[in-house]
Amino acid sequence: MKVFWLFILLFCCGQFLYASDTIIVHKDSRLDILTQKQIIINKRSSMLTSTGQYKGFRLQIISTREREKAFNIKAELLTKYPEEKSYVLFQSPYFRVRIGNFVKREDAEKFRKILNKTYKNGVFIVEDVIDYIPPPDEEF
Repeated sequence: MKVFWLFILLFCCGQFLYASDTIIVHKDSRLDILTQKQIIINKRSSMLTSTGQYKGFRLQIISTREREKAFNIKAELLTKYPEEKSYVLFQSPYFRVRIGNFVKREDAEKFRKILNKTYKNGVFIVEDVIDYIPPPDEEF
């Protein structure tokens, strides 16, 4: 009786070992194009806020209660760095002066090192909604 069960066991194991199923999938090449487009869309939407504006970084130069001082620093930034936009934000009771529209934190860090030479009190990287237009190669 043991021999019979041993024979059945070996027969079943042999069927599983030698059974091979092959599945061939024929994929439409347009799926790769759609996948790449979806990746770009996902990257862009991860950068958007709920209002449709882009998330990014700016450098905060000063936070002061003195309106005149804030606007003087903004004017100074405009003359020294005309290629970068500068902003004065009022959040009661403080006036905050910020500069730049950086998508990547690394870019903000590079510019922060330049500004730290001029502004010794410290320049801080802050997350903010930025003015950004995606490059035309990303648009559909």
